[in-house]
Amino acid sequence: MSGNAQKSAQIKSVDPVWEAVRVGARQIIDSDPALGQMALTTVLNHDSFEEALAHRLASRLDHEDVSADIIRQTFAEVLRDNPTIGESARVDLAATLERDPACHRAIEPLLYFKGYQAIQTHRFAHALFKAGRRDFALYLQSRASQVFQVDINPAVPMGKGIMLDHGTGLVIGETAVVGDNVSMLQNVTLGGTGKADQDRHPKIGNGVLIGAGAKVLGNIRVGDCSRIGAGSVVLKEVPPRTTVAGVPAKVIGEAGCAQPALVMDQMVLVHDNT
Repeated sequence: MSGNAQKSAQIKSVDPVWEAVRVGARQIIDSDPALGQMALTTVLNHDSFEEALAHRLASRLDHEDVSADIIRQTFAEVLRDNPTIGESARVDLAATLERDPACHRAIEPLLYFKGYQAIQTHRFAHALFKAGRRDFALYLQSRASQVFQVDINPAVPMGKGIMLDHGTGLVIGETAVVGDNVSMLQNVTLGGTGKADQDRHPKIGNGVLIGAGAKVLGNIRVGDCSRIGAGSVVLKEVPPRTTVAGVPAKVIGEAGCAQPALVMDQMVLVHDNT
């Protein structure tokens, strides 16, 4: 192998996210030996971030109906056919580390954060759904809802850089679409209207922040880099780079920054002009 080829191979082998996770696992072993076995079996005994991710999710989803071993084997098959899942999971982890002030190490979302774990379970479920394994995908949706309190239909396409802060109570319906670099807090609903079997759920653009308890209902577009205030009920299109708030939600101004999802400021002052 030539010098240039060796250098190229070394560059390709660099995985800063995986190395940061492994450093965190060693810190756990040193600081709290009672958790050492978990750090070993979940992280240090694996050769890649993807293997560790599949192992951790399968352990969390384990049930007498479908064992952790079967889930782990299925995830390994999915990863072989869909290597972009690992890439998206890394971007999601980096997003969580950047945006969540309660997250201090790369290993924490992988081990402890159910919002992060729910999104990664959905990525596997979505891949299975697209591959025609609808029942396994629906099983993962059901099990993830039980374990993580997050209910995302497996048909939903999800972008990269997604951060669910807490995640509890999040519901995303079948025909919704979520773009890149979106942040959502607890008890958010991307819901439909009526019972017709058609395109009936919201389309969330890139860089959107959706505050805690917000409900976005119907086949409406939420524009890029917009902000939805906590507790709002959104029934109409949201223009790009604006802030909406209230029940029903109304445009109250600009988004306040270029990337609301990165800033995570969901405090919105609504002036009552009545």
